[in-house]
Formats: sequence, structure tokens, C-alpha cells
Amino acid sequence: MNEFKAAIKPDVSEFQLAQFQELITKLFQCCQERMQYQCERFQLPDAELRCLGLFGAERYLTAKGIALKMNVVKSRVSKIIDGLIQKKLIQSIKDPEDSRVSLLSLTSHGQKKLNEINSFLKNIHGQVLSQMAQDQRQAMLTNLDILKASMEAVKELMV
Repeated sequence: MNEFKAAIKPDVSEFQLAQFQELITKLFQCCQERMQYQCERFQLPDAELRCLGLFGAERYLTAKGIALKMNVVKSRVSKIIDGLIQKKLIQSIKDPEDSRVSLLSLTSHGQKKLNEINSFLKNIHGQVLSQMAQDQRQAMLTNLDILKASMEAVKELMV
């Protein structure tokens, strides 16, 4: 594995670095706890819940496409898909243009479940935002956008 080393600008203090690392760790832990609660609430394993969420913007997905989006191997995706099919949340149909390809789509039960999950997330995110004053919300959203862009720029350096 390649070792990633990039220069840190001299104006980044040790205190800022430690504070950033601690905040990122705590945010990640908070998100993991919410995911655990969400999995229990909707009675779905984490991987199935994340896979179901991929259908929000897509009518059809393939196992290969899901594997790429979830960054897992195709054999792992097969288990996830089997679980969702058994729960009658997605269905598999043959691609009319290529019978070797199976297209996956939400069932009506799956669409209902996804709507419930999205409603839950909208409520949770709304509650988080409501903990802040309006001007704090806008500043936080702006700063999160900057953070995302910075993280993506560093990610590009890693490849």
C-alpha cells in the first residue's frame, strides 16, 4: 500500500490539528450511533439499509452498480441483495436489452420503507438544525461545504 504523505501548511497549529481530529472522531461516532439506532428502528442491517438508500435517485440498479457505489465486492452485494429480496423490499428482473443482466428495483413495500427512512432522516436532520440559531445554521452549512471540498481535494491526492 502506498504511504500517503502530504505537506501540512505551517499555519496549522498542533492545537487545531488535535481539535479537528477529536471533532471528526466524535462526529463519526455520533453518525455511527444514529446508524445503529436507524438499523434497529427499521429492522435492517446497516449494509441493507445503505443499499436501499441507493434506490432513492435510481429506478433500476445492477449488482455491479451497487458494488461500485457501496465500495464492496460483488459477492458481498449478492448477500445484501438476497436479504432485500427475501424481505420483499427489492425485486430482480431480467434486462430486456441483455438477458445476462438483472435489473433491481424497489417493490411497493421497499418504496414505502425507503420513504419512512427518508422521513426519519429529514426529521433528525431538521432537529439538529433547529438546535442552532438561523445565522449559525448558515455558517455551519457554509463551513461543512468547505470541509467537504477540502476532504475531497485531499482524497484526490491519495490516489
